[in-house]
Amino acid sequence: MTTSLWHERAAALAIDGRAFIDGQRVWAKSERQFDDLSPIDGRNLGPVARCDGADVDVAVAAARAAFEDRRWAGKSPAQRKRVLIKFADLVQKYGPELALLETLDMGKPIKYSQSTDVGATANCLRWYGEAIDKIYDEIAPTAANSLALITREAVGVVAAIVPWNYPMIMAAWKIAPALAAGNSVILKPSEKSPLTALRLAEIGLEAGLPPGVFNVLPGFGQEAGAALALHMDVDCIGFTGSTGTGKQIMQMAGQSNLKRAWTELGGKSANIVCADCPDLDKAVAAAIGSIYFNQGESCNAPSRLFVEASIKERFLEKALALLPNYQPGDPLDEATVMGAIVDATQLDTVMGYIDAGKEAGAELLAGGRRARGDSGGFYVQPTLFDKVDNGMRIAREEIFGPVLSVLSFTDLNDAVKQANATPFGLQAAVWTGNISKAIQTARALRAGTVHVNQYDGDDITVPFGGYKQSGNGRDKSLHAFDKYTELKTTWIQIG
Repeated sequence: MTTSLWHERAAALAIDGRAFIDGQRVWAKSERQFDDLSPIDGRNLGPVARCDGADVDVAVAAARAAFEDRRWAGKSPAQRKRVLIKFADLVQKYGPELALLETLDMGKPIKYSQSTDVGATANCLRWYGEAIDKIYDEIAPTAANSLALITREAVGVVAAIVPWNYPMIMAAWKIAPALAAGNSVILKPSEKSPLTALRLAEIGLEAGLPPGVFNVLPGFGQEAGAALALHMDVDCIGFTGSTGTGKQIMQMAGQSNLKRAWTELGGKSANIVCADCPDLDKAVAAAIGSIYFNQGESCNAPSRLFVEASIKERFLEKALALLPNYQPGDPLDEATVMGAIVDATQLDTVMGYIDAGKEAGAELLAGGRRARGDSGGFYVQPTLFDKVDNGMRIAREEIFGPVLSVLSFTDLNDAVKQANATPFGLQAAVWTGNISKAIQTARALRAGTVHVNQYDGDDITVPFGGYKQSGNGRDKSLHAFDKYTELKTTWIQIG
């Protein structure tokens, strides 16, 4: 589709910012709203319901009623499977609309909203739909005079709070396994990108989800999010976002009804390139492509690049040659590969870290400035710092922007120690042609995922999550069912 046609569709798009509760679109009970501003050009996309505790009470009551009367939980796995697969098919049917909403709301390039976000969302819904009727319960190996059954049951009412960087995908990672297991779900999207979540609720209803089973509450974290975390009738909460907010949610879960709280949090991932890397060009392309993908707004972005000193000069020469390919462009142009930062607040955060890097003595090799200033939107050049020390803020703290910090090493053990010297432990990578070195390094790195001779290898079949303060939960794969189900033992005495 041409850029002008995407802009025409954007101008004609009717935005519905009302919440979705018990199968209906509704405004917040307080009648309060907030403006949804597009990072592309600063335009107001429209008013969105500013939900708070009163709306949470209504949504939780609807979700509880739906769970208790078994309108969804009581359906067989095969029946739930058919609905989720139809849900996935409809996501693909409405793909262009969803992609446009995602790009307008969050600023990512339309080419990725279509190819990555819509596709991954549909695939996730379909995969968990296909999986649910293939999970068997267990019989324990007890004595002959007893029969012990171990069964999984839905936990009940699940609250899912998701971030703004991958609104659809993060929502799908939560709602797909939770719905497949028979739970009722309340989704709280980020106030920075609520539109695709609200549209997904309508699509889910069209697919056959009963009213009350899937509800969406837009609003702010300190209002709607906190109310969900503190609610006494929410059984489980799944959260993806910052480590600081994750800690607050776990505290609220403990303060309330001790609801299960699963968190997928921040990262400061290390990408280690050894001198015996089997394909330096591939390593360079992966390092640059992964940090600048999604404008660097990815929790797993390899923002710390450790390069062995003997190859660093060649590596940086190749890296700098790629940067012109990642200059920010119009997100509604299908040729654009880097779009807008989500909002002015995040833009200021990124620019603050760039200033901190320069003040700390890091060498700015490229970028470091705002771009497309006449657009009215929020854009940052791809930024690369050399001569970074692991003690600098740009090497310690999650920036969530297109900023790469390069550190050098001569001893791999020291590089691993530096890589692990962080409160985060989400992802890491090592590039080497020595398989023994690769395995030993992967074992030594304290991260939920370690890549070898690649970065961003991904599939719905593998779990995603981190060590340490990168969280305690795992999204994706069959392991996600552990978060949204209870294990029950039924002991039957025989004779």
